[in-house]
Amino acid sequence: MGSKGMLIDMTLCIGCHACSEACKAENGLPGEPGPKLSDTTYTVVEEYNGTFVRRLCQHCQDPTCVSVCPVGAFTKTEQGPVLYDESKCIGCRYCMQACPFQVPRYEWSSNNPRVSKCIMCAPRLAKGLPTACSEACPTGATLFGDRDELIRIAYERMAAEPDKYVQKLYGQQEVGGTSVLYLSSVPFEQLGFKTNLTQAALPQLTWNVLSKIPTVVAVGGVMLYGIWWITNRRDMVQQVEAQQARGNHAASKGGNHVPEPVHQAEERI
Repeated sequence: MGSKGMLIDMTLCIGCHACSEACKAENGLPGEPGPKLSDTTYTVVEEYNGTFVRRLCQHCQDPTCVSVCPVGAFTKTEQGPVLYDESKCIGCRYCMQACPFQVPRYEWSSNNPRVSKCIMCAPRLAKGLPTACSEACPTGATLFGDRDELIRIAYERMAAEPDKYVQKLYGQQEVGGTSVLYLSSVPFEQLGFKTNLTQAALPQLTWNVLSKIPTVVAVGGVMLYGIWWITNRRDMVQQVEAQQARGNHAASKGGNHVPEPVHQAEERI
């Protein structure tokens, strides 16, 4: 079974908020859909000069929230969703700080707070059903399916109508790729998307640094030992030279002591 995902074609979105309402119903979230993501609104539709943009968890292929969580409260499933286990959470909120898309929200008003975000309808996916938001979309602006197939469809649309679409599939490569993909007729930076993100998965960048630590420590240890050896040898040579000087002084007064030559002392050191 391939990894699932969603293709959001913003040229088809009419801003009806059916996706937000379906999300609230599926997850038992109170209240009306808010204007921004919150602990009770997992997906929203924002408007930028006539263009409607859906916001939700991107469900990264290699999620930073999973890599930074010290207790394993976040997991990435083979089907695509990034899940959160509140029973393991210790409230450190590292996930909120690490997310490149600033998605996770915290229940600040709760006496027993937890982190909240979209889980890509994982229980529905387990039953072979699409996400609630994609099923509710009346125009097909949100399409659910295998991620690889969604990428193929996106490129077919861009090729068929090059004047309609920006020639970029957002989410295909950003931070190693995401399960939520976007098509747009407006440059993404004009719609509030982060377009300066690395194409490498952020956890991999962290590992690249950490993997070099043993080498750095080893090299540093050798250098420190070398410095110690040079300093210690210099002190010992100075001691030998001082002993030789005393021996020469004693010999000049008729003593029988013959001092050890400095070069022999150095070889012994």
